[in-house]
Amino acid sequence: MCGIIGYVGARDASPILISGLRRLEYRGYDSAGVAIVSGGRLHIVKDAGKIGQLAEQVSRSPLSGTTGIAHTRWATHGVPSRLNAHPHTDPDETVAVVHNGIIENFYTLKKRLAKDGAIFQTDTDTEVFAHLIARFYNNGTLEEAVQKTLREVTGAYGIAVVSTREPDKIVGARNGSPLVVGIGEGENFVASDVSAILEHTRQMIYLKDREMVVLRAGGTEITNLDNVHIERKPEKVLW
Repeated sequence: MCGIIGYVGARDASPILISGLRRLEYRGYDSAGVAIVSGGRLHIVKDAGKIGQLAEQVSRSPLSGTTGIAHTRWATHGVPSRLNAHPHTDPDETVAVVHNGIIENFYTLKKRLAKDGAIFQTDTDTEVFAHLIARFYNNGTLEEAVQKTLREVTGAYGIAVVSTREPDKIVGARNGSPLVVGIGEGENFVASDVSAILEHTRQMIYLKDREMVVLRAGGTEITNLDNVHIERKPEKVLW
């Protein structure tokens, strides 16, 4: 099991993400990482080990930005290491992806991408997501690229994606792995577990399988993979 959290809003993202990871540490604990979008770049800090080690690294080189994603990992593909820790990026570091789940057709997709010239840096199935999204991201929006990618993928996933080209946005999607959207005031959250974001909001939208969400500071939009818009009201968490 792995843990995911994402934030978009007006506050500095990194303390929110680190705090969320601490609450998710029970889900996976061999490595962790954070990606912040700022100044037209992806700023990534990740390492093998406990969340405390990651927090220490972040404190030594503060990440400033208001959009970001983070992940704590229990390895399924690839040994625990800094290299295999999430987030993963495409070669140009345009997109960053965090993923909970297992891509069943991982080897087929990786072989096809490698035949087309893709060079992989890690042993993880998640890096395939980053390569595919980047390839579909020539024209159009990040959510369109994610949607096309997910049509290629077989297996379970809960993902969150950010891009330097659209720095005010997070795209999340799920199939077989939980993903919840937290609704704030002028800010929004996405996580694999309510506990990661409960200190910030109690208004939650639970995604269903084969659904995708676009989060901006000012609102959220949910569709399915056929691009059909879905209206779903938030539920208040009472515990």
